[in-house]
Amino acid sequence: MSDTGTDPTDQFEQPDDDGPRVEFYGGRGMSALPIGIFIVWAIVQTALWRIGDTGGLIVGILIGLIVGMFFVRGNWQSYANTIFEGMTQPVAVTAIVAWLWAGMFAQLLQDGGFVGGLVWLADSVGVGAALFPAITFVLAAVFTTGIGTGYGATVAFVGLFFPAGVLLGANPVLLFGAILSGAIFGDNLAPVSDTTIVSAVTQDADIGGVVASRFKYVIVAAIVAFLGYVAAGGAMTGLDVSAEAQAIFLEGSEAIGLVHVLSMAAVIGAAVAGRHIVEAISWGIVIAIAFNLVFGLASLGDMVMFNAPSDAPLAEPLEFLPVLTVVDNPDSVGVTGSLMTGVSGFLELSILVLLIIGAAQIMIRGGAFQVLLEWSIENLATNVRNAELTMVGSAALINAIITINTAAEVAIGPYISKIGERFNLNGYRRANILDGQTAALGYIFPWSGGVLAGFSAMQNLPGEYDWFEQSMVVTPIDVVPFVFQGWLLVAVFVLAALTGFGREYVIDRESEEVARV
Repeated sequence: MSDTGTDPTDQFEQPDDDGPRVEFYGGRGMSALPIGIFIVWAIVQTALWRIGDTGGLIVGILIGLIVGMFFVRGNWQSYANTIFEGMTQPVAVTAIVAWLWAGMFAQLLQDGGFVGGLVWLADSVGVGAALFPAITFVLAAVFTTGIGTGYGATVAFVGLFFPAGVLLGANPVLLFGAILSGAIFGDNLAPVSDTTIVSAVTQDADIGGVVASRFKYVIVAAIVAFLGYVAAGGAMTGLDVSAEAQAIFLEGSEAIGLVHVLSMAAVIGAAVAGRHIVEAISWGIVIAIAFNLVFGLASLGDMVMFNAPSDAPLAEPLEFLPVLTVVDNPDSVGVTGSLMTGVSGFLELSILVLLIIGAAQIMIRGGAFQVLLEWSIENLATNVRNAELTMVGSAALINAIITINTAAEVAIGPYISKIGERFNLNGYRRANILDGQTAALGYIFPWSGGVLAGFSAMQNLPGEYDWFEQSMVVTPIDVVPFVFQGWLLVAVFVLAALTGFGREYVIDRESEEVARV
């Protein structure tokens, strides 16, 4: 995620004594029913029946919310209002904005020949299928660290690097996992990432110190992940792209498409300079449009085109405009082009995210969330090692339920603080444990925001390239084992809790390693 310019701790509220609550027949645990039904639905749809359909997941969460309503004790109005309360949280809007802006940006680069430029470069320097996933992991990590939004980076890299890698013979599942791993690296480490900000603020720690103390965990996972992608890239074969299609695309691939490296650099530069992510990507969009026009990579009509019916007022007299065409077929009426394609690919996903956040708010206001964490505090956190394992496990569990990582982090942050303070763990250690799990697992589960963002972008590719077949689209459940950075980051923190590696107490706050205030 990215810096929103607001206080992240205000984005996903915990219930207070005066706040609205929803009572359920069967007790507070029943408030987890809507999101529980959705998770079961998602597992059956994606894992058992291998259907990667965002629309199907929307139906699943809607059914969960409807069923949950019948277990509400008293007036159903409070239940409905709580759904809207969750859907209006700024954290949900942040995810959607990142997808829409990044979708437009990636589509402009895609239509501007950037994929062809990547293929030309890889072919020229001899980067083959075996190394492409590992290199993609590194580049995605750098890009995400710069712009601070793993969701936006996932959308961009799936639209740009994924088709290039598949064409060169890289395994699609491994390649998708490498992109998600790079997003995890940057989302976890970037100072401008929402997850970094939330983890620091909720644990009463400064952002600079958190990032500095976090690096040792992230880099250990990243080195092993990189080696894993190198090894797996050599062992896992790609799909059979027809030699004829491959030759045609390679012949049409030109170095000029690489000019859009500057478009990406502009986004990174603006984000590193402290600009809001919307402003940073907007600069990238403006520069990409300019490059497309100046270098003849795409026309104005390719980027936005109004297809008007012949009987529309002033349609035919103004048909000379490069962004207007008159059509006779009613089915062809509409707005097309890079900008529209980039936006439309994420409309279903945006609806799904809003509904998931609404269901999560039901769980919070209904008390299931608090029951779960109170039980873990009282029964599991019996010593400092068990306390840290409890922090790792509870953060992982909540992120599996609340699939937008920033929302999960804001929701569980106060509980992580409570457990850590009981054993005098300092804010940096608590923040690192918190963010490690939420950054990692937000890009692993088939119903998580990062995976669905990439999958949504991938579904557009068969319509973009003649050679890209529907069978090349990766079903979300298939990528789960190959998100190496995510699994390794969780493993690093489990080992750190067991061994005490990196453990710091309040008295260590002014140590040379972490003092930043």
